[in-house]
Amino acid sequence: MSPVRPYVTLSCAMSIDGYLDDTDARRLTLSNAADLDRVDDLRARSDAILVGATTLRRDDPRLLVRDAGRRERRVAAGLAESPTKVTVTSTGDISPDAAFFTTGACARIVYCPQERAAILRMRLGERATVVGLGDSVMMAGLLDDLGARGVRRLLVEGGGSVLTQFLAADLVDELQLVIAPVFVGDAGAPRVVRPAHFPWTAPRRARLAASVQIGDVVLLRYALSERFRR
Repeated sequence: MSPVRPYVTLSCAMSIDGYLDDTDARRLTLSNAADLDRVDDLRARSDAILVGATTLRRDDPRLLVRDAGRRERRVAAGLAESPTKVTVTSTGDISPDAAFFTTGACARIVYCPQERAAILRMRLGERATVVGLGDSVMMAGLLDDLGARGVRRLLVEGGGSVLTQFLAADLVDELQLVIAPVFVGDAGAPRVVRPAHFPWTAPRRARLAASVQIGDVVLLRYALSERFRR
């Protein structure tokens, strides 16, 4: 029997003109404090959090549950303080000194092409479990492997390439999209998604399940599969 794939939630914030960030060396903060707290709660209720290797290199995220009360509730339930951290790399170009590997008492999984796996295992040692998946990592295979490891809720936080791959492959159950009241206007900045053939088109529109104002940003929740949970 095939493993049950995790329920996949994509969470991201974008500018009015569709950018995830600008081209400045410092990360552009699009969410406000209240929305960041909402995302922290979403993390606390997830089994794993995934970002791409480009996001690791650019932003060096910790990917931890920040609120002490939420961490305590996870521990009381027999869980690690923060969900399993997951990343995917096609080149293996990730540093073992990244915050992804050096912060938090939680498991870490790195997915890569099979030919890169041995080198990455040597580089990362015990800091992460390295999983080689074929000639190139396909998100469907990644979800199958996570499901076999007991992951039932996966939170995908970026970046644009990863978001595009999940959406184009129709592997997303829920999209949580926050729109911030700013424009970036820089053609060199990263967009939410890259060009691809997406399942949701004019004849098949995505279903808007909820819209919520959170201070000066708006959260749009889209139900992208029949598994959508309110």
